[in-house]
Amino acid sequence: MKSLALLFGVLGVTALAGGTHAAPAPAPPAPFTATYQVERDGQDMGVATVTLQRADDGSWVYRKDVSGTKGLAALLNASMHESSRLRWHDGMPEALSYDYELQALKRKQRHLQVDWAANQVTVQDGKRDSSYPAEPGMVERNTLPLALGLALRQGQREVALPVAVRQRVERQQFKVVGTQAVDVPAGHFDALHVERTDADRGFTAWYVPKRYPLPVKLAQTEGGSMTMELVSFTSS
Repeated sequence: MKSLALLFGVLGVTALAGGTHAAPAPAPPAPFTATYQVERDGQDMGVATVTLQRADDGSWVYRKDVSGTKGLAALLNASMHESSRLRWHDGMPEALSYDYELQALKRKQRHLQVDWAANQVTVQDGKRDSSYPAEPGMVERNTLPLALGLALRQGQREVALPVAVRQRVERQQFKVVGTQAVDVPAGHFDALHVERTDADRGFTAWYVPKRYPLPVKLAQTEGGSMTMELVSFTSS
């Protein structure tokens, strides 16, 4: 189930001379629940549920749960769970922790923790632990699509995001390459077509940022052709 794993794979208010002020940071999105249809090589594979909720301690939890309901994924009773705890940094998500679990033939897990007081990231995956410096505004792979959608909502068309991976922070580059009509279970949209430009990783997404902070469609081709298409989106 490597292909399943691969799928699931700023400025604040500042006082200025003369009594003027910079524009306030955009408000974060309201809590939401989104569901997606997941396909592999054009065949229905399963369902993904994505949620954003406020936690009792003031942080936020962004979670993705993927269940294999068709084909090989169903036979293996495959599932994937990703949970990110985050805070808002000038209207954008900033990582606090990330947990990943893949259940298929084998169980795979990863835990990422950010100690902002020490400016340090630690990663544990059962093989070899890693530690490296954190970077302000940093996200991880689970919250990357959300951060990208919020940047597009702010009007950005070329977006650079610091992304915490296994052994370092990568500065990943994305660009709006045009507008394209897409049909997904949630409806028909004229969406912003976004590509990753700093590496050939087969990442393509379609966003309607005035309506949703998440893509209406996301496609990755590394390890097989995988897509997620929006079925429903509900704000709490």
